[in-house]
Amino acid sequence: MERIGKYELVRELGRGATSAVYLADDPFAGRQVAVKVVKPEALGDRDYGRRFQKLFMTEASLVGKLHHPHVVDIYDAVADEDGSYIVMEFVDGPTLDEYCRVENLLPISRAIEIVFKCTKALDYALRQGIVHRDIKPANILVAPDGEIKITDFGAALSLVSETTQVTGVGSPAYMSPEQVRDQPLSHQTDIFSLGIVMYQLLSGRLPFKATNNFSMVYQILNVDPSPPSVHRPEIPPAVDAIVRRALQKHQDRRYQAWSEFSADLAKVFDGLVSVSEPVPEAERFSTLRTLAFFEGFGDVDLWQVVRISEWARHPRGAAVIREGEDGRSFFILAAGRVRVTKNGKLLTTLEAGECFGEMSYLGTRDLHRSATVTADADITLIEVSEAALSQSTDSCRARFTAAFLNLLVSRLESANIRVSELLLDRSAAAR
Repeated sequence: MERIGKYELVRELGRGATSAVYLADDPFAGRQVAVKVVKPEALGDRDYGRRFQKLFMTEASLVGKLHHPHVVDIYDAVADEDGSYIVMEFVDGPTLDEYCRVENLLPISRAIEIVFKCTKALDYALRQGIVHRDIKPANILVAPDGEIKITDFGAALSLVSETTQVTGVGSPAYMSPEQVRDQPLSHQTDIFSLGIVMYQLLSGRLPFKATNNFSMVYQILNVDPSPPSVHRPEIPPAVDAIVRRALQKHQDRRYQAWSEFSADLAKVFDGLVSVSEPVPEAERFSTLRTLAFFEGFGDVDLWQVVRISEWARHPRGAAVIREGEDGRSFFILAAGRVRVTKNGKLLTTLEAGECFGEMSYLGTRDLHRSATVTADADITLIEVSEAALSQSTDSCRARFTAAFLNLLVSRLESANIRVSELLLDRSAAAR
């Protein structure tokens, strides 16, 4: 079997003018990886070699720096006389190009969910000082489980680097106005490019259609595209509005922050997803961000919660758990209100952001439910099992531990206040 460095090449995955990508086995880590091998002639080319070397080194510099559920991990990079290559996470799936054709469009809610995940991933990259600069469907992979992964940070701009950045990079059809003008760039260039990707996912068409790069540049600078609903009438006006704002030519009219873009995407889910349908992941993440229980969780931890938790909608009157039954999971109420009863007597009511069943996590030996919990309105419930939580990272489990400790302290304080009030009432009655 052919090797490059310590990696055993399995098969070729793709080939371009400057590099080839191989599926490979990493015998030390015990995993399959993707290895991008640079063609020696690409680095030696008199006109293009220096520029390409800069792009290669930009991507190589990100080894071990970007860890996010929706960003392809870069594990290793080597640049020497024997060969230059980058080792990345292997994603066994197509790119978003597969779903940007009129005949193969995704449901609107799924398209919005994908864009939402991209906004969170690119926001994370920005907080590490990275602007991608080449967002397009071909650089967004879809894993077999439906997860998306942004890849190819070779054109990335480091906002904290003191080195000279390569200019004139990116794909013409997805460039922002400031990018085609070769002006200084910020994260807003990625917002514009992602707006184009969103337009394409929704409609199967590019917002700017041209037969050559000159015409494309002219349209990017001067033409306002028709809304995606022109091509797909079932697209709601609120979705059109999001695309329109992302594609504003003037940066002061465009989304100023990734959080604004994400928030607007999250808002449209209510009108797109019925109560009987599963809760989309984008809606899950957005909801978690609003709940007091998860205040101490970072984005990466929250995405883990999304992946390890089960979400369900229940109508008013539904018994969620029953007194005496076995229980090896805990619950956080995402929306609505529940009644907690024991022996038919009301103990308390819980609102969105509160939890119950936590004793299964805190290590009690008695795994039987001590009370019955009933929906007092239509509810959305988050369930995390003991087994699922054990598969999460140490960081995620530590966040849960801290959240439960805060919860117990809060409940103890409330109990002390109630006891004090009761004693005062009794004292007053005795007088």
